Amino acid sequence: MELGSICPYTQECITFIMTGCDGVHHKDCEHKPVISKEPNFFEGKTVLVTGGTGSFGTALCEYLKQWPPKKLIVFSSTEEKQEKSKELFKDVPYMRWLLGNVRDYDRLYRAFEGVDIVVHAAAMKRIDICGGEPGETYKTNVFGTMNVVDASINRGVKRTLLISTDKAVNPINTYGVSKAAAERYVLDANIYRGSKDIRFSVVRYGNVIGSNGSIVPKWKKLIEEGATELPITDERMTRFWYKMSDSVQFVTDALKKMKGGEVFIPKIPSIRITDLAAAFRLPYKVVGIRPGEKLHEELDQGYSSDNNEFMTVEQIRETINMA
Repeated sequence: MELGSICPYTQECITFIMTGCDGVHHKDCEHKPVISKEPNFFEGKTVLVTGGTGSFGTALCEYLKQWPPKKLIVFSSTEEKQEKSKELFKDVPYMRWLLGNVRDYDRLYRAFEGVDIVVHAAAMKRIDICGGEPGETYKTNVFGTMNVVDASINRGVKRTLLISTDKAVNPINTYGVSKAAAERYVLDANIYRGSKDIRFSVVRYGNVIGSNGSIVPKWKKLIEEGATELPITDERMTRFWYKMSDSVQFVTDALKKMKGGEVFIPKIPSIRITDLAAAFRLPYKVVGIRPGEKLHEELDQGYSSDNNEFMTVEQIRETINMA
C-alpha cells in the first residue's frame, strides 16, 4: 500500500479506512484541519467521554471549548482525577462529571441517557501492569468495551468511537491483545446493532507525546531528580510520535466522517529512541527490552515505525518542549 509523502507536522495526513462489515478494504482520504468558518458539528449534541479525566480526555474537553456541545459528560472511575478536572473546567457551564466504571453496565446505561456521541477512551494501558493483571485488563478493555457498545445500542446513541493503539496490530502483550479484541467487537457492532441507527468506528494511533505514563514525562522527572543519563531499552527501538493536539483534532474529525465500520489511522512520523535521548542532551544507558515490548510498532500491515519518515533530533526537541 502506498502511504504517500505527507508533511507530518501539519494536520494533513492520509487516513486508511478499513471497513469491518463486508470484509476489509481500504480507501485513502485527506484529513485537513477544521476551518473556523465551519458549522459546529457538536452544537446541540450531548457528548460523553469514558476515561474523560485522563490526558486525552482532558485535552478533548479543552478542545471542545472552541466547539461547545449542548452537554459534555466526563465519565471516569477516579475521584481525585475528577476533582482536578472539575477545578480545571469550573467555568465551563455545559460540563458534567459522572463517577463510574465501564465494567458496570448498569452505571453506563444510566449515564448514556440522552447521549448522542460516545468517545470511549477508558482503558488499562500500562504494558507491565496489564501483563501482570490479565484478568483485570480484559475486564476493563474487553468486557468494558462490550458494555459501552451495549449501552450505546440500548440508549440510542448515534455515534460511538473507540480510541485504540498501535499495540493492537500483531499484538504480543496482554494490552495489545485486549485492544485488538475491543476493536473487533466495536467494528462487528455495526452488524450486531441490527436496525438501530448507530455508527461504531475506531481510531488507532501511536505514542502521544506527554500523555500519562509515556516516556517524555518519565524522563523529565528523572532529570528533575538529578539524573545524568537516561535509560533506554534497546538502541534499535523506534516509535510513532504524535502530538496530543493532533490526536484530538484527528478524533473529532473522525467523529464527523464516520459511517460505521472504519478504523481511522493517521499518517504520523516516527522517532528513534536514541534520537529522543539526544533531544534531551543527555547520554543514555541500555537497560534491556521489557517483557511484552516490541522493537518497532505497527499501525497497519506494512505501516511500521521503522519503515516510515523519521523526525530529526531538532524536530523532536521542539515537540518535547511543547509537551
